[in-house]
Amino acid sequence: MDFQLSEEQTLLADSVESWLQDKYDFERWRKLVKTDLGYAQENWKTMADLGWLAIPLPEEAGGLGGGAVDAMLLAERFGRHMVAEPYFSTVILGAGLIQAAGDDRQKAEWLPAIAEGKAKWAFAHAEHGSRFALNETRAKATKTGDGWTLSGKKIVVWDAASADKLIVLARSAGGDTDAKGLGLFVVDASGAGVARHDYRTVDNRRASDIQLDHAPVLAVLGDPANAMPAVEAVIDQAIAYMASEAVGAMAALHETTLAYAKTRKQFGRPIGDFQVIQHRLVDMMMQVESARSLALLSALKAAAEPKDRAKAAAAAKVQLGRSGRFVGQQAVQIHGGMGMTDELNVGHYMKRLMMLDTTFGNADFHQRRFAALSD
Repeated sequence: MDFQLSEEQTLLADSVESWLQDKYDFERWRKLVKTDLGYAQENWKTMADLGWLAIPLPEEAGGLGGGAVDAMLLAERFGRHMVAEPYFSTVILGAGLIQAAGDDRQKAEWLPAIAEGKAKWAFAHAEHGSRFALNETRAKATKTGDGWTLSGKKIVVWDAASADKLIVLARSAGGDTDAKGLGLFVVDASGAGVARHDYRTVDNRRASDIQLDHAPVLAVLGDPANAMPAVEAVIDQAIAYMASEAVGAMAALHETTLAYAKTRKQFGRPIGDFQVIQHRLVDMMMQVESARSLALLSALKAAAEPKDRAKAAAAAKVQLGRSGRFVGQQAVQIHGGMGMTDELNVGHYMKRLMMLDTTFGNADFHQRRFAALSD
């Protein structure tokens, strides 16, 4: 298997990193996340103009026809700079679900608008008490004379405040914990029957709790009673993206901590001269590279058979959680108390890694998942 990036992929990675270094330094990030929106609309437009939003979308829908590895290259750079724009919610989850479950008409209508930066989407799946089990869905989809309506509550819907449309995982049939009977329903994010409570998460991102009260459905993606295969495939692809974002964050933490250890002096010499600090820095690097290997594997397996894809995603998520926690803790401890101050990026990276660990199942959840898939 060839692990070398193509010339086009190398150019993409270099151009993304160059733009982010110039336009997305830490001080600008701090100002952006304190705004009501939580990111810059100007940056979103630039990402569309540069073709980044179109990279994983099919060519027939105005995209560039890239794959999970191309998205991985973006994710790692985004992780390095803690990019707050809703790329994950709109392009990876929203467009991913439309591609996986939508019909040709829906793809032709919605994907070009995403590629052009004219539409934002969010995926509403989590509920109180469901923990990480997607099948534990109580939000109800009710068939009416001319369509569907949705009722129920969804929590921690990433970037819902700035989304135009929501894709809601809701139950059209079966019991509350059945894997069958679930569908993907599109609703207007600010339409009738949709009430939203917005808040800021620990990593300075935006999320919302959504109350649905007979909200009219605009469209159904695929079979209204058999959405789980598409949802699981897209979430595994999303995990590959998150794993690469985490690698970028961990790499930045390691580089920042290494530079600090070379300049911070104690007992008349840089603390990096002390063997115990050197050992910690080497251990951090080993964790970064272990996470990088499994992130790449999950990207390469994103289009594989369901069991192989799921195992690779679960392994990457376990390593993300374990490595992210280790690297974050070591970075904070080597920096000392200043490592958790708002003025330093170290604590912010660690908080982001904590959220990436929790999203779509933490390390313990995916370790059990991997074991079950290996039987």
